[in-house]
Amino acid sequence: MRSLAWLSRLMPDEYVASIYEIDLDALWRRGIRLILTDLDNTLVPWNHPDVPSELTAWLRSVHAQGFHVCIISNNGEDRVGSFAKLCGVPAVSAAGKPKSRGFLEALRRFHMPPEATAMVGDQLFTDIQGAKRLGLYAILVLPQNPVEWWGTKISRMAERLVLRRLERRGLRRPEPAANRRRLDD
Repeated sequence: MRSLAWLSRLMPDEYVASIYEIDLDALWRRGIRLILTDLDNTLVPWNHPDVPSELTAWLRSVHAQGFHVCIISNNGEDRVGSFAKLCGVPAVSAAGKPKSRGFLEALRRFHMPPEATAMVGDQLFTDIQGAKRLGLYAILVLPQNPVEWWGTKISRMAERLVLRRLERRGLRRPEPAANRRRLDD
C-alpha cells in the first residue's frame, strides 16, 4: 500500500468559508501574532481593484486585536503593491508560493517565528502547502469567485481530487457564506 503522507502536507489546520469567519481570539490564544494572507480569491475576487468596506473593517479589527497582517501573493508588484497600499498593509509580491522564499521574507520583515504565524489562502498547492512546509498555521478559505487566472483553473482540477481525499480523512468543507445568508433570511 502506498503511503499517503504527502496528504498531510496539504491538510489545512482550519477550513472556513471566508476570512470573516476566522476566530481571531482563538488564533491569539494559540500564540499567532502575524497573519499572512493571499490576495486574489482570498481577500477579494480575482483581480478586483477595490478594497471593500467589509475588508477595511476586518483589517481594522485584526490590527486592533494586536495582529500584524501582510499580503503574500504570487501576483506581480503592480497588482499586489497597489492593493496593499489601498489596504494600508505591507505585501510580498511574486512570492513564488509554495516555495519558502516569499514566506521567509514576510517572517523576516516582522521578526516573527513560524509558530507565531498563520497563512490564510484559497489554494492547497500554493498557500497551504507552502505554509505547512515552514510550520505555519494554515487556514484554507473557499475561493470568493469562480473567475480566476487560467493557471489557477487548471490546478483547481487536481485540487478538487485532493480535497475529496482530505475530506475522507476528516477535513470538513464549510458551507459557503452566501448559502448560509440565504438560509438565515
